[in-house]
Amino acid sequence: MSLYSPVRQGRSSLVVIADDLSGAAECAAVLPGCRRILLDPAVPVRPGETPVIDLDSRRCSPAGAARLVTRAVRRHAPTGARLLKKADSLLRGRFAAETSALAAGASGLVVALAVPAAGRTVRDGVVRLHGVPLHHTDAWRAERAPVPRSVAEALGGARTTVVPLERVRAGAPRLALCLRSALAAGATAVCDAETDTDLDAVAEAALRLPPTVRMAGAGGLAAALGRLSGPAAPRTVTGPAPGEPRPVVVVVGTAHPGSVAQIAQLTRHGARHTALSAASLLGTADGGTRTASAPARPDRAPVTVLSIAGTGTVDRSAAPHLARALARTVARGLPEDADLVLTGGETARSVLDELAVTSLLPIGQVHPGAVHCRTADGRGVVTRPGGYGGPDSLLRMVDALRTGRGRAPQTPHPSDGGAP
Repeated sequence: MSLYSPVRQGRSSLVVIADDLSGAAECAAVLPGCRRILLDPAVPVRPGETPVIDLDSRRCSPAGAARLVTRAVRRHAPTGARLLKKADSLLRGRFAAETSALAAGASGLVVALAVPAAGRTVRDGVVRLHGVPLHHTDAWRAERAPVPRSVAEALGGARTTVVPLERVRAGAPRLALCLRSALAAGATAVCDAETDTDLDAVAEAALRLPPTVRMAGAGGLAAALGRLSGPAAPRTVTGPAPGEPRPVVVVVGTAHPGSVAQIAQLTRHGARHTALSAASLLGTADGGTRTASAPARPDRAPVTVLSIAGTGTVDRSAAPHLARALARTVARGLPEDADLVLTGGETARSVLDELAVTSLLPIGQVHPGAVHCRTADGRGVVTRPGGYGGPDSLLRMVDALRTGRGRAPQTPHPSDGGAP
């Protein structure tokens, strides 16, 4: 299909492909048409639905991640759906490999990585965190690779054209012409954006292009597409019968320093916290025989917090083993009526895999990045990327489960900014 073929805006359905569960949930919460987060890419997509599919590719090798994206593209592109690849706003994960696989066979790729609500913007093709270029922050402190200095560098040498703010703010019709020009020249269009209005313009311009043009972006672009899609019917989710609040188990799988303050807020409000030894957890991974120390009868406490002690001294390569071992420990002692708060996409996915959960029903946001969902059997689950939220983030997530509130207020909360 030519880049100049007449395509009516919004005519095609949307399929979102994510590399981790917290990112998938983040997109699902802001897309009014999304009714399912699929943890199994082979699950059939219903006609007319807007699925968000978690490929769980963050922990794969670059080649493995590319294969997963290629399979998803081959499965959904022939349906005529528009494809959005959820990317990490700080360029982590297998960004180059996955965007290359996404672009294969497409008539172009539009990239928009800003998440203004979390202080993540793009200017001159450089990702900025609260105004500071990414490579001048410590946001990649847990990564083994050097931090990319630009989106183009993160794309691994692919030909790119930066679409500057003045072009983005010239209006959707002019921006669409700019995108067409860049894509026709064989370049990936990397769009600057500092506000939600900028992202709305990018989304509207991208929708003026044929569905064979694909998009890669963070939750901010997904939210812009959601705003353009208009209101949808309220999500009807059947939950447990009213009664006493269910116990909540909070699993903190991130090594981010902000998690310490977040756990402290919960314990000050009566939560019981157990920090599990990384050494004992690693002894249970991949068929090990040792057993991690688990808290005594966590189901008897209204709120139990499990975290990993000493993560700062554990080699980064051990993180996947830690996530799986922590998930096994949680699944062994989890009561059937307990709800879950899961931070860190890898940890969240590992826990749900242990519980044989293959799909989630999104309910809404607790705060930006923190998403309230429900499993098919009625268990409440709130997920969140590891570094998001202020000191009261976990407290608000637990409160959403125990009070049944699934949607965040329309006005921003003072602590909603995402941490690196």
